[in-house]
Amino acid sequence: MCLAIPGIIEELEGEWAKVRVGGVTVEANVALVPGAALGDYVLVHAGYAIQRLTQEDAEESLELLREFSEFQESLDEGK
Repeated sequence: MCLAIPGIIEELEGEWAKVRVGGVTVEANVALVPGAALGDYVLVHAGYAIQRLTQEDAEESLELLREFSEFQESLDEGK
């Protein structure tokens, strides 16, 4: 399964950004998101920012991912 994860741009140099995804910082190319700026929320997939998000959309996506992870853990515990 492929998944794009929301994060916030913390550093930006040319077409490369450091994006904080939860507690982890990843490097992502932002060439596909014209006008990307510090503080923007973006979806990151395979090393590329592919879309800008509102803060609310990013937080909702992260919450859904947390819920999915908790659900998966509960299934694993039941084995």
